[in-house]
Amino acid sequence: MITKRWVRGLVGGVVVTGALAGVAGCDTPPAPRAAPGPTRAPATRPAPPAPQPTPTPAPGRTSALPCPEGGVRLLEGSGDAAMGLRLEGYELVNCGTDEYVLEGYPEVRLLDGEQRPVEVAVGHGSAPVTSQVPAVDAAPGRVSLAPGQAASMVMVWRNRVTDVTVPAVEGWVLEVTPKPGAPRLAIRLTRPVDLGNTGQLGIGPWRDAAAR
Repeated sequence: MITKRWVRGLVGGVVVTGALAGVAGCDTPPAPRAAPGPTRAPATRPAPPAPQPTPTPAPGRTSALPCPEGGVRLLEGSGDAAMGLRLEGYELVNCGTDEYVLEGYPEVRLLDGEQRPVEVAVGHGSAPVTSQVPAVDAAPGRVSLAPGQAASMVMVWRNRVTDVTVPAVEGWVLEVTPKPGAPRLAIRLTRPVDLGNTGQLGIGPWRDAAAR
């Protein structure tokens, strides 16, 4: 009799334990859902190539401007300035269809910003502005320009004020008569002929522009 009771109690205890385990299992949260897989980014079109800059025509001999009367064009060249001494070059380009012949020195005239003539003594060579300048003191000669070729001319002056009572002057327009009887040419300068009040300007002869 004692043995049977012990078995029943043990069985009952096992059943109760199982029931409690079942109740506890009801409080267990459900397993988390699987993380979503990677999504594919929407397809994008490649960016169009950057536009290429439009080349700017180089100024000077390739100018699209019509050729002036006389068949030549005057251009402002390069310059140099040191301790008030100015040295500027100018080119004459044969933009016509025939040969153009030069000899000797051009005739030059300066105008100020108001288109008024500038009073200046123009001499052949660098004296009395400065000492020897090869491009200005070169011997004059004959220069023959085929269509498209150019001749050069150099001017020298000093930017100096020697008398405070005399106003300093600047030439902003250069007028050039290439040779006797030729039409006069004029250009507006980007760098003025700033003479101060020296009143002296030296010019060189026409030379082949390729002979520097």
